[in-house]
Amino acid sequence: MGRGKVELKRIEKKSSRQVTFSKRRAGLIKKARELSVLCDAEIALIIFNSLGKCTEFTSLGPGHITETLKKYQQRINSNPHPDEAAAIEAQNWNIEASKLKEQYESLKVKQRHLLGEDLGPLSVKELQKLESRIEVALAQTRQRKAQLLNEEMDALRRKERQLGDINKELKLKISDGMQAPWSLNGASSSDLSLQLPYQLQIGYKHEPVLEIGYHNFNLAPDEGPSSSSRTIAAGTSSYPHGWFL
Repeated sequence: MGRGKVELKRIEKKSSRQVTFSKRRAGLIKKARELSVLCDAEIALIIFNSLGKCTEFTSLGPGHITETLKKYQQRINSNPHPDEAAAIEAQNWNIEASKLKEQYESLKVKQRHLLGEDLGPLSVKELQKLESRIEVALAQTRQRKAQLLNEEMDALRRKERQLGDINKELKLKISDGMQAPWSLNGASSSDLSLQLPYQLQIGYKHEPVLEIGYHNFNLAPDEGPSSSSRTIAAGTSSYPHGWFL
């Protein structure tokens, strides 16, 4: 006849409970030892009875249970539980947010002090420090301003020199262009006379052909305004005007 099923509940009788604890503890240690030998596993076993008495077992041998516990603690710290990891990360973010908020408030207070606001709570030493910071900032600002002005002046000087060089080149080109038509690549005076128009060769003084009136003509002293005879003034050319033809 087989053993009946044991109901899992607390044993009320103290002596029976103590006997059952001793037997099952020995069986648990035996199973742990067999598992470590068969599977080459590292096992640490800690058991406390109802009176607080501790029983230890480790597969590494007596006195080496702390090594297994340290390994276990490192494992827990390196790979925490997902829920614990999320909680730790949220806690770290909260701490970081609180630090940033404090820094933000501190910077706002410093900004108001730099603008000359809320100076009442400051002591004399704090006001002196604030004054020194403002003087340093003002000196740096003026130094940077002077540097930028010097750079702009140097750029304007370089541009002025470039424009001067361009102006000189244009003057040379203009002077060469004014001299070139009269030189005609070293041509002689006879060749030049052949190339010039007839009016320039005989010294004709060109007049606008559309002028209306008695230009360069003088009336004789004994002739009135109604006289139709006219004489050509002395020293004028006898070449007729274009409108006279």
